[in-house]
Amino acid sequence: MMNHSEASRVRTPSLKPCRAVLVPDEGMSALSEDYFRSTHHLRAEGVTHTLVIEDGEGGSLRLPLIVRPIEGTPFRDAISPYGFPGARLDGLSEVPKDAVDWAGTELVSIFVRDRVVGPRCFAGGTQRNEVFFIDPHRPIEFQAEARRQMRRNIRLGFVSTCCPVREASHEEREGFKEVYRQTMVRDGALSRYFFSDAYFEQLFSSPCAWLATTRAADGHIASSGVGVFSDGLMHHYLGGTADADLGRSPAKNTVFGALVELSTWLGLPLHLGGGVRPGDGLEQFKRSFANASSHLYTHELICEPTVYERLSASSRDTGYFPAYRAPGS
Repeated sequence: MMNHSEASRVRTPSLKPCRAVLVPDEGMSALSEDYFRSTHHLRAEGVTHTLVIEDGEGGSLRLPLIVRPIEGTPFRDAISPYGFPGARLDGLSEVPKDAVDWAGTELVSIFVRDRVVGPRCFAGGTQRNEVFFIDPHRPIEFQAEARRQMRRNIRLGFVSTCCPVREASHEEREGFKEVYRQTMVRDGALSRYFFSDAYFEQLFSSPCAWLATTRAADGHIASSGVGVFSDGLMHHYLGGTADADLGRSPAKNTVFGALVELSTWLGLPLHLGGGVRPGDGLEQFKRSFANASSHLYTHELICEPTVYERLSASSRDTGYFPAYRAPGS
């Protein structure tokens, strides 16, 4: 979250057209000290370009993007990297989409994932899932059953620790990867979430990342989670539980023990994320621990309306963006 002095330097432009330029620099023009716009994350995600929008008065915003060919056509589109990158805001935010001259991008469309909390890149974003926080500046009260389970695990010899991931041992890092991948298999996750070792090496090299580990009494890693610092929040980014320990719910000790202690020590809200779908069990579970909430926002930008309509002509109206990439199109 921006402090007052930062926010005062960010202004909403008039309807005077802003200029959009696509720079093939692997996102380097959008770099900041926040994890989701860091060198490590942009490299892990394979970011190819920065979209630079300038208002002609010294203000700009800089979006890291992954530019992709549109199969079977001479055209390209782009998408933000995974997570909550938004843009690096250099004196500009909440830009009206119709105040931008998109022609210079030579893209058909752009799908933007914004920050979890404002200020946002563009005005009029699409409200997505509700997401939840544990804010150490507000009263924190977990359900009695959750507290009971966490205390039971401690009595059974489960021990949770937390350290900067760059200081974690090789065994702790490998243990995290193993329980994460077991969890993705168990949940039937999309292939996109089975990250490569190279992806994890970038994550593990970040000074913004912390590793929370919960071990069972015999020393094996039962649950593990990575928290990353970005835009004034500690985000519970990735995590998992070993198949053999699922019945004990050691992730409660990892997240609602170790990571909450870390965020309290840092004085930052812990972002838990939301559910897969509105109202599902995962959303209700996270809501039961949270003491604050917000919504994710995305932006669906059509840079070449005529081309977009032509490519989407045979697509079903499912709400997917861009429509020509909808599953089954």
